[in-house]
Amino acid sequence: MYSLLLGFIWIQLVCFITFQYVREKDYKSDSLNEQLQLCNIHMLESLNEGLSAEEYTFPDGLTYSDARLTIMDTLGTVLYDNRHLADSLDNHILRPEIQAALKAGRGYNIRRISSSDGRQYFYSATKGREHIVRTAIPYTATLKDTLKADQAFFWTMIGISLLVSIAGFFSTRRLGRTIERLNLYREQERAINEEREKNRLKRQLTNNINHELKTPVASIQVCLETLLSGITLTEEKRQELIERCYTQNERLRRLLADVSLITRIEDGEVNIERETVVINDLIEDIASELSLMPEQEKLDLKVDFNETVTIHGNPSLLGSIFRNLTENAISYSDGKTICIRLLENNADYCRISFEDDGVGVEEKYLPRLFERFYRVDKGRSRQKGGTGLGLSIVKHSVLYHGGTISAFIRPEGGLGFEFTLSKKHISKQ
Repeated sequence: MYSLLLGFIWIQLVCFITFQYVREKDYKSDSLNEQLQLCNIHMLESLNEGLSAEEYTFPDGLTYSDARLTIMDTLGTVLYDNRHLADSLDNHILRPEIQAALKAGRGYNIRRISSSDGRQYFYSATKGREHIVRTAIPYTATLKDTLKADQAFFWTMIGISLLVSIAGFFSTRRLGRTIERLNLYREQERAINEEREKNRLKRQLTNNINHELKTPVASIQVCLETLLSGITLTEEKRQELIERCYTQNERLRRLLADVSLITRIEDGEVNIERETVVINDLIEDIASELSLMPEQEKLDLKVDFNETVTIHGNPSLLGSIFRNLTENAISYSDGKTICIRLLENNADYCRISFEDDGVGVEEKYLPRLFERFYRVDKGRSRQKGGTGLGLSIVKHSVLYHGGTISAFIRPEGGLGFEFTLSKKHISKQ
């Protein structure tokens, strides 16, 4: 990580230094060109005043003893050259500096070899109304040193960059170690908090189970003690006590089964197998179970699934979602109808709603409906034989299948649940 960061910084520094180096060279070339342009302009002004080229002298401060001065018309024909006979020189229209002057009024070229004498020059050309004036200075070792960038600047920047990189390396490494220690500390703290929360939930679950077991166990014990006491009982009374024991035993069985199911979900995928499950088939099973119920307990089921929905999951847990929601509606809604609708279905997930037209619950109870052993009406819930784990199982099953679930109050009355199920092999706990 540190190497990548330093490498990135060095690339930026090299680019910056290279840019500055080239920029300084261009600046020096531009400065020399500006000086020669002043000579060219001065020459053009002298020509306009009627002064001949032979009589021209460089202005004060701009004297170049070895400079070559060339005058040509706007077609490139050489009219005068202070080093060669004009008639001996070919047309200059295609020279780079002349082309630039024709387009922009001025131009220069560095280290171009002259076709007339074979020497390298620094050329600077300026276009007037009728003439083009070009001044050329031989590209000697002295001029080369003048135009090159300052090496001291280059090496100073390299040195500073190296020192900054070394300092940055040690600083970032130290900072990185500090961050790693902080992350490790936070990870350890998070793990400790998670473990504490798990222990708290386990203690809470154990206490709740103990509390829930007391009532059926006490009832069974009272019934059995009465039966074993030798008291003379009528056959009707004896049968009543036996039925009460059976009912409380069935409640214990369901409670232990629900606790076992939640434990399996929390244990994760080690104990729970997955396979291809068609949600439509699970809903048909619910419909079949409802049709076998007594008329006074039966609810009408309306299904709005316009396509087949397939999930890669556990059929038992997926079935428990619809079964527990249905049992909850039957036991507590006092409604007449259940409606299951497919709201959305795509390659990643499906979204389903489960609603009843019963009395619903007060809005303040909604956040706690999925808590273990939480009952809105405790007396009524126990009378109905519920374990208090149905909706908690629903939530755990949905989370196991990578989804979310929420409860809401229907505007027209009743309670609704909306949940999603992931179609990918994901487990969320």
